[in-house]
Amino acid sequence: MKIESLLEDLDSDDTTRAEAAAAQLAAQADSAVPELLRGVADLRGSDLQSVMRALRHIGPPAFDGVLEACRREEVPGWQAGRLLEVFDERSADQYAALAADANYGRSGHGFAGLLRLRVDSEAGLRALVDTFARGGLVPFKASDYARRFHDSFLPRLRELRRDPSASPRTRRGAMGALVEGGGADALDDRDRAAIERLIRVKIPHEIPSLPDSTLSGWWMAVPGASYEGIFEALGLHDRRPVTVSAGVQASEGREVRVPGPDGAARYAGRAFVTPEVDGWRLVFGSFEQLVGEFWDGMIETVERVSVHCGQAQFFFLDDAGGSDVWIVAENGRVIRQYVAESDPEWEGDPLPWETLAADDPDFDPEYDDVPSNAGTTGARSACAYLSVDPGEVGPETETRGHGWLAVTAPGVGHGAFPGTLRI
Repeated sequence: MKIESLLEDLDSDDTTRAEAAAAQLAAQADSAVPELLRGVADLRGSDLQSVMRALRHIGPPAFDGVLEACRREEVPGWQAGRLLEVFDERSADQYAALAADANYGRSGHGFAGLLRLRVDSEAGLRALVDTFARGGLVPFKASDYARRFHDSFLPRLRELRRDPSASPRTRRGAMGALVEGGGADALDDRDRAAIERLIRVKIPHEIPSLPDSTLSGWWMAVPGASYEGIFEALGLHDRRPVTVSAGVQASEGREVRVPGPDGAARYAGRAFVTPEVDGWRLVFGSFEQLVGEFWDGMIETVERVSVHCGQAQFFFLDDAGGSDVWIVAENGRVIRQYVAESDPEWEGDPLPWETLAADDPDFDPEYDDVPSNAGTTGARSACAYLSVDPGEVGPETETRGHGWLAVTAPGVGHGAFPGTLRI
């Protein structure tokens, strides 16, 4: 069989000729597939596309041949992914079997295929359960697959959670798939109660570790004694006790698109209010949902929060972009702020702990012209004087109470945020 001529026929504008070539390739798959894959690692562009079209026409036998070549490492990983994404619904069962593969990379190709073909089969569900039963890294597209078919998988996964004949591993995997697809709200009352108990057991014994602002980050700080006002000030809803580990992970997550009261789409995010650390509560979360505009939003937000909490502090860092901001507000009014890229950089009266630029040992009045209220400290240092440096929170930090996880829009619930959190 001349593969080259069949590939030419397959690409022909003559429908009869192309169909005949496809039929001949499929009929002789045992010899055609190895020949097609011979030297495929060196193909690029249109030559590779021709081979991929031929493999797609052959179907399931070609799928097996490609997979075997991948296992023998006869094709590079990047190309294996491209070859395995060409098959149609005839290979749905093969994609499900591949999704259940213990190999992380191959499993990801299987889930990608199931997702592309929109297959919500029992075999796909079982692959999902096995994935979350194993723990560790989640294969590529497995999370997307759990979310895409959450509604159709929900009854079956809940059934597996309560099946006395199922192994503990299977029940654990079903729980992981439920949470990955629909958040904690996907669990039944019994499982939710168990998780809430586990959170409360872990809270007294955890050592808090807050987000690192080495490259970029933002947060707010309010006095621990008056922190309750933060929920109304920021429009936070459905707050729940949470460990620091889970709260930090949730606050770094993406926003979700949800329907609004009028049916129009809107976005919602999550906010994490820390336990009281050295007398302060810190707030982390979605900048767009909690603050909004880069500058006007910062000022308006910190002043509004200070009305409810007596005092509020705002910090924003972006080493790559050169942003360095700290703002202090009391009772609805900013009393001191530093903005590295602003003119003037310093506004308000210096605070008692500040070192002024004019008092710096390196200050030369003959050459240095700085305002009398200019300080020397940016946000990364100021936070430690003003309240708490998140990077220094650890075993020696005095901690009281527990953290809260809340959402930025009413009626959304935590189920709108699929995925598991480390508690």
